[in-house]
Amino acid sequence: MTTRNPAVLITGASRGIGAATALAAAREGFDVAVNYVSNEAAALQVAEAVRRRGRRAIAVQGDVGRPEDIQRMFVLAEESLGPLTALVNNTGITGPIGPFSDTTDETIENVFRVNVFGAMQCTRAALQSFSRNGVKGVIVNVSSVAARTGSPGEYVHYAASKAALETFTLGIAREVAASGVRICAVAPGSTLTEIHATAGEPERPARIAPKIPMGRLANPEEIAETIVWLLSPAASYMTGTVVQCTGGL
Repeated sequence: MTTRNPAVLITGASRGIGAATALAAAREGFDVAVNYVSNEAAALQVAEAVRRRGRRAIAVQGDVGRPEDIQRMFVLAEESLGPLTALVNNTGITGPIGPFSDTTDETIENVFRVNVFGAMQCTRAALQSFSRNGVKGVIVNVSSVAARTGSPGEYVHYAASKAALETFTLGIAREVAASGVRICAVAPGSTLTEIHATAGEPERPARIAPKIPMGRLANPEEIAETIVWLLSPAASYMTGTVVQCTGGL
């Protein structure tokens, strides 16, 4: 009988925190499904980096804001890697930085569709997979310090979406705890990724670093270590909790 490695699907894993998590997970023995939306080349590079660490990997295209994509992502991941044992809901978007009064309905809807509904639907798909395959799996949702700060003047709607994700984490973790499935969240502080430039303010890291007690932004690898720890047996008695990884904020 062939023994399989644990297998994790990481959404938004072609760059930033997701890519760092894929490499850290590979180091800890996971085979990895690297989800991406449009940057196939970057996702393939991450998948190849996982393979260089001795683990299997597949790049899986899919937009978590599209329910039909989510089902396909899980099917492809399991066809390639076997039953999934973990999910990291990492994908997140902010929309443009600015006061809430200037934020459009389209931006708000897109942010909630990806950050909340997408994570919920991926979680449901993972729970169905765990149940079908008799797996006591682990899910880690990537939240944000914004859920506590509210991000006034920048992206209140994004902060609200992450607060919703944290409440969902608590509720669904308690709902499935008796089955042996664990669900936690990590709330990163500001991290050195492309999200700042994508939101329209590439100089934001330099602007906000002095406000952080540790005086700097996180590197993606620092957040990834927290995520991978929660996936590991070392966190076996943790569920329904949000780990703050915020440099003291």
